[in-house]
Amino acid sequence: MNPRGAKKGSDKPGSIADRLVASYAEDAPLSIAPGHELPSPPEVAAVIEDLRELLFPGYAGGARPTGRALYREVEARLARVRARLAEQVFRGLHHRCRASGHRRGECPACDEASGRITEQLLDALPEVRALLMTDVRAAFEGDPAATGADEVVFSYPGIQAIFVYRIAHKLLELGAAIVPRMMTEAAHSHTGIDIHPGATIGEAFFIDHGTGVVIGETAVIGARVRIYQGVTLGAMSLPTGEARALSAKKRHPTVEDGVVIYANATILGSDTVIGKNQVVGANSWITKSLPPKK
Repeated sequence: MNPRGAKKGSDKPGSIADRLVASYAEDAPLSIAPGHELPSPPEVAAVIEDLRELLFPGYAGGARPTGRALYREVEARLARVRARLAEQVFRGLHHRCRASGHRRGECPACDEASGRITEQLLDALPEVRALLMTDVRAAFEGDPAATGADEVVFSYPGIQAIFVYRIAHKLLELGAAIVPRMMTEAAHSHTGIDIHPGATIGEAFFIDHGTGVVIGETAVIGARVRIYQGVTLGAMSLPTGEARALSAKKRHPTVEDGVVIYANATILGSDTVIGKNQVVGANSWITKSLPPKK
């Protein structure tokens, strides 16, 4: 039975389906090669949750095992992440490679790269965790409202966003495509904090409150930096047609060690440098550098 108002003969030339299918041929940059698959958002989300439990064990809820049971659980999670992440990284790479064959094992270059990237990320997890712990300490020591470091890890959106960023940044450094941005956009949706995986961020980074924070792809942030809600580290707007030519160049500001940036400050431009230990006031609009503060 046809829905009310639907026309019969929908497979004839000129039908909605016919026009949609014809339009796909005009979108070459968007088209997916036959048989290829893009990374799966639910699978990427599952990888994030497993990595969160590996880096902050017990914080996904449930009892944390001890002794050999803890070791076995860690090994099991590592195996699960290894399989899931390698598949998603492969899809991200192979979607752009467009070589024949669409499954792991059928494209040697993408298969090798996805396995290597995954293993290198897993090997780096202890170092990533050590860096994250400096972020946790910075949040606890910088916020008198925090009743404990456990509360910071369990409930602070800034720590959740930074955790995902640090994983995604490492993946991007190792050569993964699409998956790192999917990860940080998932964190953006969950926390309201938008950190591009390409940004460079030093240790002991603290985002207080966090909602509305934007950190662009080529932003460079030093150690012990604290920022508040609504802060933007952005690029200057470019004329239509010129953005792609600058995609590989630095477009966002540099924030040196020890800087504090208060709520709703906007700092723009590739040449803008906020010097060490500066304090940027709330609602500031900055497009010129500030010298270090002694």
